[in-house]
Amino acid sequence: MDLSPEKLPDLYRIMVLARVMDERCLSLQRQGRIGFYVPLQGQEAAQVACAWALDAADWIFPAYRELAVALVRGVPVKLLLDQFIGNSGDEMKGRQMPNHYGYRRFNFVTASSPVGTQISQAVGTAMAAQRRGDAICTIAFFGDGTTSSNDFHAGLNFAGVFRTPTIFFCQNNQWAISLPRERQTASETLAGKAAAYGFPGVVVDGTDVHAVHRVVREARRRALAGEGPTLIEAQVYRLGPHSTSDDPRRYRSDAELAQWKERDPIARLKHELLGLGVLSDATDQKVWDAAKELVASALKDAEATAPVDPRSMFDDVFARLPPRLEEERRAFELLLTEGVVRP
Repeated sequence: MDLSPEKLPDLYRIMVLARVMDERCLSLQRQGRIGFYVPLQGQEAAQVACAWALDAADWIFPAYRELAVALVRGVPVKLLLDQFIGNSGDEMKGRQMPNHYGYRRFNFVTASSPVGTQISQAVGTAMAAQRRGDAICTIAFFGDGTTSSNDFHAGLNFAGVFRTPTIFFCQNNQWAISLPRERQTASETLAGKAAAYGFPGVVVDGTDVHAVHRVVREARRRALAGEGPTLIEAQVYRLGPHSTSDDPRRYRSDAELAQWKERDPIARLKHELLGLGVLSDATDQKVWDAAKELVASALKDAEATAPVDPRSMFDDVFARLPPRLEEERRAFELLLTEGVVRP
């Protein structure tokens, strides 16, 4: 156990916060208050323990389900909700679809919808760190379905050849939207694919914070020691839908879901904390209440934040607007003034 009993409550609080925010965002989308959301319920332990094992200087290349990773990195709940809503507090100015966020100051690269594109980017950034002599690693998060993508194979091949300081963290949640893992690949494990590219692959119980933290720490040690990349397959289960556009009842059984709910990572860590005497039922209730209050308060502030200024559509591409865009901007401002277009 390299995670001390004193540290475990901190991990637990972030896992609870992720679960509370996850459930609230699903509800917000159903109410029409945000347009889209990708839940992570069931994957909290894998994400929190993994992010906890990294250094703040390490670069994170997420997919679109890494809410708990963002919370470990310190991204404020309000800032995340600003992005989901697309208001003026959104640092991407509403230009990226909900749940696809990124923040330079947290070394958290913006997510993309196409699966696997972040893998090659993580490898390229790791190569840049090598050449600059920066003692960091990069980590790419993705799901089991991504291991069937072109970017997965190209990225891992490049990483193996150039021995880049990269961690490939696959959250095998058993389903690539509606396609089960056994119909994606004939490989015995997904981690086993690393052997073809000349570096280690590790399978880990993604519901066990200790196991995940340990293998990520070792992968990071290898990366910084110049020993090359590692592919980690965290065995988890997506308890909710793939996204708010998905209905998992159409392709998986209630019995399968019930079986995995018995391995709920939050319940598992709570049981451990109760056994260690660092958590009681009363303090556990306070943890949940505090998380709900934090999310509710941040949501109230986010929904009270003004919308994005529509004039911003002309910003950030050119250092100096060309004459044609200057003309279009003036015409657009006139439409705003006349009320033909409303913010």
